[in-house]
Amino acid sequence: MFRRQKLIKGDIKREILAGTTSFFAISYIIMVNTVILAEAGMPKELTIFGTIFISIIGSILMGIVADAPIVLTTGMGVNSFFTYTLVLSLGLTWQQALAVSFCSGIVYLLVAFTKLSKLFAEVVPETLKTGITVGIGFFLVLIGLEKGHLIISGEHTFLQLASLDNPLTLLTLFSLILTVFLFIKGIQGSFFIGIVVVTAVANIFGMVTPTEHFSLSGLGNYNQIFFKLDFSTFFSKSFLLGVFALSMILIFESMGLLKGLMPEAEEKKYLSAYRVTGFITLLSSIFGTSPTVAAAESATGIEEGGKTGITSITSGVCFFLALLALPLLSYIPDSALAPAIIITGFLMIQQIKAVNFDDFSDYFPMILMIVLIPFTMNISDGMAFGFVAYPLAKLFAGKRSELSFPMWLISGLFLIYLIVNVLI
Repeated sequence: MFRRQKLIKGDIKREILAGTTSFFAISYIIMVNTVILAEAGMPKELTIFGTIFISIIGSILMGIVADAPIVLTTGMGVNSFFTYTLVLSLGLTWQQALAVSFCSGIVYLLVAFTKLSKLFAEVVPETLKTGITVGIGFFLVLIGLEKGHLIISGEHTFLQLASLDNPLTLLTLFSLILTVFLFIKGIQGSFFIGIVVVTAVANIFGMVTPTEHFSLSGLGNYNQIFFKLDFSTFFSKSFLLGVFALSMILIFESMGLLKGLMPEAEEKKYLSAYRVTGFITLLSSIFGTSPTVAAAESATGIEEGGKTGITSITSGVCFFLALLALPLLSYIPDSALAPAIIITGFLMIQQIKAVNFDDFSDYFPMILMIVLIPFTMNISDGMAFGFVAYPLAKLFAGKRSELSFPMWLISGLFLIYLIVNVLI
């Protein structure tokens, strides 16, 4: 529950501003998640409601129960797994994929409400925890650069600098310079101010062209995706493989994200946040959307000074307001959001200074993780390679004593996850 310490007016203002900033940094998920789920055959005009509803419930519950400044919403990467692996690769219907998500949520909760969650948190070495944080930091930087049209796919390379004659690229550069200036000057609300100013400029000069139009009138058909879980293929190979792989992703990705976002949080707060995440993950399948995770973009609000549940509750309220103002969301350009994501990524990357670079067996798995998370655009796959590489590196270095049985078990589970990924 909320900390019993008295919050002064300035604290509350800071928390509300932080929550608003977090919302704007992650608001793109409303549109992006809808597009990805549409490829699984789910109706766009309905999944947008599922995405918003579960974000409202998740963020507010996170604030009330865990008192943590963490936004819960549908996860990037997890939504891709839902569509491209469960539906398009394994051949499940979207209703059956929702059932897979439900079962994975149950597995998650079994871990969260037993000693396994504490055990997993304690045995994971600091170097891997740092790798998760830094890897997510680079992941955010890459997302921000791509969303801001500063980098594009190259003809002869994976990525290349976008053409500077693109108005959106120039708008992002202006947005980045403005936001960095405000941030370095220590102006409170620098991210939020940048978003508002750049949004105003973009609309004044006609640089925003909304491509999607949504309205509340579609709510009348929401029952078409609400509670539409299909367990008819429960004992099939595809269903069971899907449950296993998704459970691995949710359990360890959530653990990594929460540890990365709240590195100094006391155990009780971390555990509460982890359990709330599991419960909302389970609930997301009932609401007709892909699984939820702690949004990495929550770090933008934390950097704005968010420390309590008021931040996440504010984000939840913003998601509700977004529901009432669906047509207006499309007027906020990516160029306005990109700097907050990029700067937050850089702030997370600085954690790498705590790593011991005198021990190759320590930093090799971490660097592997840091490289693979952004360049595969998949937090779970990057984490898996890091966790599998760690015991091997220690074994080769003759440091078997640094490996506990639980660590071998976790690494083995991640190895199975990678094998399953190949099989399916």
